[in-house]
Amino acid sequence: MKNWKRHAREWLTSLLIAFAIFFTVNTYVAQAMKVKTGSMIPTLEISDRIFVEKLVSLTEFHFQDIIVFHPPVPGHEKEAWVKRVIGLPGDTIEIRDRKLYRNGEAVDEPYIREEMRYSMAPVVVPEDHYFVLGDNRNDSLDSHLWDQPFVHKDRVIGKAMATFYPFSRANIWWP
Repeated sequence: MKNWKRHAREWLTSLLIAFAIFFTVNTYVAQAMKVKTGSMIPTLEISDRIFVEKLVSLTEFHFQDIIVFHPPVPGHEKEAWVKRVIGLPGDTIEIRDRKLYRNGEAVDEPYIREEMRYSMAPVVVPEDHYFVLGDNRNDSLDSHLWDQPFVHKDRVIGKAMATFYPFSRANIWWP
């Protein structure tokens, strides 16, 4: 009987340790997420599963990174949205003649679904903020449509690192 209790205690201890490790990793290090909209088509399809690295304080975000964040959109602040970083702090972003301009230079964007059918006057990205757009530019609720068009760095959940499901679409973007 003592042997059974010892094994049960060891099993329970192992299970609790595994749960604690999973909870810590999922909360602070990396998390799997499901893409819920078509705003990032063709890069990400609806229902794709992605890994998101969540060490935001240790992460340097770059132009064209894909990030997950809580949007500054009334009624959606608690949701997790996925978009591409188009403007970093200090950048000037403009959309004209169906093209994106960053700091006065036209940007080659082979990842977008189609040319943009809209224009946007130049905006300067403030310190500690990002300007984000979906790859499905004409069907994406993103910075160009928001009243407050920037995502504050404190609203960023993490950087998308890879698509892992469906397996046929598996792709790694890092490093």
